[in-house]
Amino acid sequence: MSNGGIIGPVQNPQRGSLTTTFTASGTYTSPGFGPGQADYLVVAGGGGGGGGCNSGGGGGAGGFRTSFPGGTKLSVPSSPTPITVGAGGAGGVGPATSAAGSGTSSIFLTITSAGGGAGGTSIASPAAFAAATGGSGGGAGIGLNNLSGAAGNTPPVSPSQGNTGGNSVSNFPTNPYSANSGGGGGAGAVGGNGSVPISGAGGVGSPNSISGCAVFYAGGGGGGVYAPGLAPGAAAGSGGNGGGGAGSPNFTSLNVAGTANTGGGGGGSSASPTSDKTGKAGGSGIVIIKQCAASPTFESAPGVWSLSEQYNYKKAGQWTPSAPFSVDFLVVAGGGGGGFSCAGGGGAGGYRTSFPGGTKLTLTGGTSFPITVGGGGNAGTSGPTPGTQGTPSIFSTITSTGGGYGASNGPSIAGGSGGSGGGGSVACGAAGTGNSPPTSPPQGNNGGTGTSSANYGAGGGGGASATGANGTPTAGGAGGAGSSNLIAGNPAPTSIYAGGGGGGKRSTCGTGGAGGSGGGGAGKKQGEGPGDAGTVNTGGGGGGGGGVSPSVPGGAGGSGVVIIRAPAGAGISASPGTNTVTTLPAPAGGCKVATFTVSGTLTT
Repeated sequence: MSNGGIIGPVQNPQRGSLTTTFTASGTYTSPGFGPGQADYLVVAGGGGGGGGCNSGGGGGAGGFRTSFPGGTKLSVPSSPTPITVGAGGAGGVGPATSAAGSGTSSIFLTITSAGGGAGGTSIASPAAFAAATGGSGGGAGIGLNNLSGAAGNTPPVSPSQGNTGGNSVSNFPTNPYSANSGGGGGAGAVGGNGSVPISGAGGVGSPNSISGCAVFYAGGGGGGVYAPGLAPGAAAGSGGNGGGGAGSPNFTSLNVAGTANTGGGGGGSSASPTSDKTGKAGGSGIVIIKQCAASPTFESAPGVWSLSEQYNYKKAGQWTPSAPFSVDFLVVAGGGGGGFSCAGGGGAGGYRTSFPGGTKLTLTGGTSFPITVGGGGNAGTSGPTPGTQGTPSIFSTITSTGGGYGASNGPSIAGGSGGSGGGGSVACGAAGTGNSPPTSPPQGNNGGTGTSSANYGAGGGGGASATGANGTPTAGGAGGAGSSNLIAGNPAPTSIYAGGGGGGKRSTCGTGGAGGSGGGGAGKKQGEGPGDAGTVNTGGGGGGGGGVSPSVPGGAGGSGVVIIRAPAGAGISASPGTNTVTTLPAPAGGCKVATFTVSGTLTT
C-alpha cells in the first residue's frame, strides 16, 4: 500500500542540534524529532553583596554545572519538562538591618545548581552577618577580627560547581583604616582575599560555548573598600569576569549588581560618613539546553519529516542550517557621568573592536546571541557625590567596561576607573585609570588631573584614543579624543565613538573643557550651567559641572552601542525593532550590518 509520498523537501535538511535558552523559568518540550539526548548549562542566581557601615563582602557566583563539551548528556523525555531559573540574592543593608540574600537554585531534570552565597555584611562587631555558603561562597565582610569567606560547591557535586569566597582583613584597633573585605567566589576561581589597601576581587567565572560562542558565566562580586582617603592606594575589588559586580569605592554607592542571566555575584558596600550602605543584588541565572537529533530508538523512515519537525526546525532557524561564519564587531560601553561643581569630566565607555584587520568572532547558524548595550552613567548632582560609572556593553566573549565617573568637588574623591578613566576635580585632583580591567588592545585611557591653582580647572575624562587633558588655571581639561571606526560604512563625524567629557572650571574667566570627539560632553565654567551630556550611542563621557556659587551638576554619560558586520551570505536578524540590519552597498560587497542601540538579540 502506498504511503502517499514523502513529507518534506526534495533535498532533506540536516538534522542539527536545537539550542534553547531560558532566561526565566518555563517549560521545555522536546522538539518534534522526539525524545533524545541533550547537553546543558545550568547556572544559578548569584548571591547579593554584603552591606554595612564599613566594607561588605562580595556575593558568591551561582553554581555552574554543564555537560558541554564532552560531558555526560541527559536523556530528555517526550513529555514537557519544567525549567527553574534562579534569582539573584538581595544586597545586605547595614548595620544590622538585614543580611544579604543568597541566590536561588536553577534546575533542569536531575541537575540542580545551588544559588551563590551571600556576601558578609559589615557591622564592625564580632557578630557581623557572616558570608554564606552556596554554589560559590560569599566573601567575608570586615569586623573587629579577620573573618573567613564561605565555602563554595555546597552542596558538593562533581565536577565542582563553584569556589570559596575570599577572607577579610582587619587591623582594628591598632589601625582602624586598614581593613577590607573579601571577594565572592566564582565558577573558575576562589574570591580574592581582602588586603591593605585593596579589597578582594571576585573570583573569575567560567567560559562556555554551548550557545555557539564562548561566554563567561558565574563571576564573583568584588568586596567594598574601607577608608581609601586615609589609606593611600586603596581600591574596591573588581567583579569577576562572568557578570560579577564590582565593590564600592569609599563614601559612594557605586558598587555594581551582578549581571542578569550570568549568575554573577553582587558588589559589596563601602564605608560611609553619614549612613550605612547597601550591597548590590546578585545576577539571575540561566539554563541553556542543546538537544541532539533523535535518539537511536526514535524510529523514522529516511527522508520523512513530520510537520512538527518542520515547524520546530523552521522556528529555530535550522530547517536549512547556515554554516558557521565570522563577523567583525564594535562594542562600546556607556560613558561615565560628569561630576558636580568644579568637577572632572566622565570617562568614555570602553571601546573594543575587530575592525579593520583584527580577530573576528565565529558564529554558528540557528543560534540566538544576547546583546547588552550599556547605559550612560548619571551626572553628579550634589556634593560630594560624584557621577556614576557607565555600564558595560557585551557581545559574546567581548565585554567593554563602562566609563569612569568624573570626580565631584569633594575631598578624597578621585575620578573613577573604567573603560576610560574619569577626570579629577579641583579639590582632590586625582584622575581615574582607564583600560580597567585591562584588555589588549587597550579599551581606553586615563582621565586628566584637576588643579587647585588660581582659578581652578578640573581634568577631562579619558577617551578611546587619548588621555583626558589636565585642568589648568585658565581652562578645564579637554576630554580625550575618541576613535573613528567605519564598520557600519558611515562617514565622520558619525563614525567616531568614545570621547571623554570635558572638565569643569571654577571661575568665570577662561573656559570649560571641550568634549572629546566621539560624543564627549563639554565641561562648563561658573555661570554657564550644567555640563553637557555625552551623545547617545557613542559612549561619550558627560561634561563636568562648573562654579561654586552657584554649584551646578555635570552631564550624564552617553549610552553605548554594539555593531556587528557579517558577510553577505549570512542570515542575521536583530530584535527588538529599534535595532536594525542593513546591507552595505559596493565596495563593501553587500556585507550585512546589525546595529544595536538598545539591548536585544542577534539571531543567526
